[in-house]
Amino acid sequence: MPITPATATHNSSNCTADAILLELVDENGVTIGTAEKLAAHQPPGQLHRAFSVFLFDERGRLLLQQRALGKYHSPGVWSNTCCGHPYPGEAPFAAAARRTFEELGVSPSLLAEAGTVRYNHPDPDSGLVEQEYNHLFVGLVQAPLRPDAQEVGDTAYVTAAELAERHAEAPFSSWFMTVLDAARPAVRELTGASAGW
Repeated sequence: MPITPATATHNSSNCTADAILLELVDENGVTIGTAEKLAAHQPPGQLHRAFSVFLFDERGRLLLQQRALGKYHSPGVWSNTCCGHPYPGEAPFAAAARRTFEELGVSPSLLAEAGTVRYNHPDPDSGLVEQEYNHLFVGLVQAPLRPDAQEVGDTAYVTAAELAERHAEAPFSSWFMTVLDAARPAVRELTGASAGW
């Protein structure tokens, strides 16, 4: 992992066991402080910065990931390619690229900003709350995946029609449709009208 001022204290080679901190933001996305990750997700939730990545292959299929069963939040459900939280002081774009590599072992061949969306989604299974100001990114993946089994249970490339079928039958993250709908204009620009997104 590249070492930057934002990631230095979170590097696994660093011998300190610092708590994972998130950036708290106001309704305009302006940083107002920090909070420990789990505490920020306790009801009613604290508004914090997040990111969501949607990567597509050369055929216009969306890469989904199934979250590993060992994750404390939304284990075993399907979701977008990658999502997470920037470290305090870390740019959302850098965090999205970093986390995509950490979880899936791949660097996007293209990654572009696709706007932001603000939402409040309680998770009925865990009791945690996703109170997020989410930075959206779309891009392309052309390399073989090397998923981290502690983070990712499974992956699948799906067309828009296949996603609709899968979404009707399998559990998905509470935030998935909100972030996908917000990213759709950028997704359509990336994949073209014929892909059906």
